[in-house]
Amino acid sequence: MALPILLSIPHGGSQTPPEVADRVIASPADIFEDGDPFTPEIYDLGDRVVHVESARIARAFVDLNRAEDDRPPGNPDGVVKTATCFDRPIYSASLDDETTERLLARYHRTYHAALEEEARDAGAVLALDCHSMAAVPPPVAPDADRPRPLFCVSNGDGVTCDDGLLRELAARLVDAFECRPGDVTLNRPFKGGYITRRHGRHPLPWIQVEMNRSLYLTDPWFDPDRRRGDPERLRELRERFWNALARLDLDRSRPATPSSSPAREPGSRRG
Repeated sequence: MALPILLSIPHGGSQTPPEVADRVIASPADIFEDGDPFTPEIYDLGDRVVHVESARIARAFVDLNRAEDDRPPGNPDGVVKTATCFDRPIYSASLDDETTERLLARYHRTYHAALEEEARDAGAVLALDCHSMAAVPPPVAPDADRPRPLFCVSNGDGVTCDDGLLRELAARLVDAFECRPGDVTLNRPFKGGYITRRHGRHPLPWIQVEMNRSLYLTDPWFDPDRRRGDPERLRELRERFWNALARLDLDRSRPATPSSSPAREPGSRRG
């Protein structure tokens, strides 16, 4: 039986939207480094959970974990970017308002509409927004120049789910990944992004999960020249993640809410 969990994987995509393909100057390496490489391979548990929502469009073009009004020039690393999180330019020229609106309508709004639909499914009792974090923080990060833990789980300091559930997930990650309790931090360096803040407790509890890329994006598991990960290592991390979730106490329920299905985002997949 599938676990009653909804998984969101918003930054694992690699595709370039056709709306902007003719003006992209960012290199494949820039686009790869801006996203959460291999997170679908790690977090997508398929039919072992009730829902998986995984974006195919790369984060460098549309960041699904940003609010629609979080835009350049105020934030070059916003919802529709002008520069990557490592401050590398993405386009040969700034995007016009019409193109920005098309990107938001086609990719951002449909992703969030899908999460809202899936959260209303009576089979889901918990949602996780699944990410990876660079072992060395980029310049825009809140924890620049500080070492990062192996995992960070966050609930906005109690806003998006109960603290008890957050602590339980942290403990299950410690067990499954055979690490020290201090290797899994709560709300540090991240308190949760736009996805958890927007959807948390409406109606599901939401937790943001960040895995340190040192667990798979380093030697001997990663070939930087070809940007290829070790499939066996990724499979191992996926099974450990599954083991952590399978041991959670999810003995709770909520009433179903009838709803119609919104349009599907062309750059995501359903579990």
